[in-house]
Amino acid sequence: MLIDRYPKEEIFARVPKMTERIDPVLQHLDRLLDDDELYQQVRNDFGKRHRYTLVHGRHSTPVEVLLRMLLLKHLFGWSYQETEDRVDESLVLRWFSRLFWEPTPDDTTLIRWANTLRPETLHALNDRVVALARQARVTSGRKLRLDATCVQTEIHHPTDSGLLVDGVRVLSRFVKHAKGLVSEQVRSLEQMCRSRLRSAKRVAQQLHRQLRRKGEDKEAEQQQLYQKLVEIAEHMVQQATRVVAALGQQTERQATRLRTQAEEILPLVKQVIAQTRRRVLEGKKVPSEQKVLSLFEPHTRAIPRHKGGAQVEFGRHVILDEVEGGIVTRYQILEHPNEHGQAIEAVAHHVALFDHPPGTVAGDRGVHSPETEAILKEAGVKRVAIPASGKLSEERNALEHTRPWRRGYRWRAGIEGRIASLRRDYGWRMCRYHGQDGMERWLGLGVIASNLRHLAQATVK
Repeated sequence: MLIDRYPKEEIFARVPKMTERIDPVLQHLDRLLDDDELYQQVRNDFGKRHRYTLVHGRHSTPVEVLLRMLLLKHLFGWSYQETEDRVDESLVLRWFSRLFWEPTPDDTTLIRWANTLRPETLHALNDRVVALARQARVTSGRKLRLDATCVQTEIHHPTDSGLLVDGVRVLSRFVKHAKGLVSEQVRSLEQMCRSRLRSAKRVAQQLHRQLRRKGEDKEAEQQQLYQKLVEIAEHMVQQATRVVAALGQQTERQATRLRTQAEEILPLVKQVIAQTRRRVLEGKKVPSEQKVLSLFEPHTRAIPRHKGGAQVEFGRHVILDEVEGGIVTRYQILEHPNEHGQAIEAVAHHVALFDHPPGTVAGDRGVHSPETEAILKEAGVKRVAIPASGKLSEERNALEHTRPWRRGYRWRAGIEGRIASLRRDYGWRMCRYHGQDGMERWLGLGVIASNLRHLAQATVK
């Protein structure tokens, strides 16, 4: 029979059925994200972006769209640009993001809104996801295991010469931008706003060539070149300090912004100069916790690696707790690469989430501390499968060879797979956000995406 046209219908009405065939996990994720508590926590942070964000100005991209697109980014490991392109081209992702036929927000828009999320909000969001997992009976919190890993920061390999050149580069850029603002206040403008970057690069290149040479006078020449590089950096610091003082007399927005940026970077450059003098020129050791490893990611730490591959990793030590069902209940950036005593905090957080202590707590030897087991037993934990460090007594040795203890410790090995999954699929290998708050944001979004996927997969089954 001849027909003229198909009947009109609403396109997005059939998308959920299509999603069930294409990706059933995404459909269940959509239901999980229809949670008003999750929405309100994110909205509160977005509302603090500017003073009058909640009441004035043009309409923003909806909070629901921003939250779902950020989760898609971390769920599939996309870049911001890729997230924008994928959502723009796919009906399913437009439906999931609640974007429908509206224009897709730009990648820079997503970046600016993502930067307003506070670390505390992401911890609260993850707690809410854990509560949803408990309601869905994906987990009941009977077992708890914890371990730590290193999440690297996005920096180049730190060397004294490289950090000095970075300092000269940043300060040269600062005085160049400030030149037009201080021209009426400074007499020797050209000298004060002079860039010393070419001189620093030339000395650094000579130093790198010198390091490949062989000879008895090699060390003395290296000392001279380092001394010259340090002097260039010190001259640049003096110039920048004078420019900051001149900018302090102005009230313009650009002058205030430049002065704030310079006041943040100047102490770091001075610390790099001091540690280079002490380590290279004076031959003294600098404690690892006192070193500046990056001017752009100053929170980076040098973390010794006791496994194969690189001897040292540059980033932060992060500990995470996991319960049965593959749900990560807590993550924390450690101030020092030391896990001792972390099981006590893990159990306290577990009790706050589940209203009861776990029956089994498992961890490796790094989590052990002398008082850990006694405190956990007092908190109501029945079995603590954490190996003791040092020489074991006969009683302790016998305990660690009993079948229940060994069964609990074998269960601990599963968290190695969770860490591998987070590093491979959710960005925990290297943090792409800046600063310690940025790292907490990066880790939190990765954990929430992982937990939501596990929760949706368990619901599908």
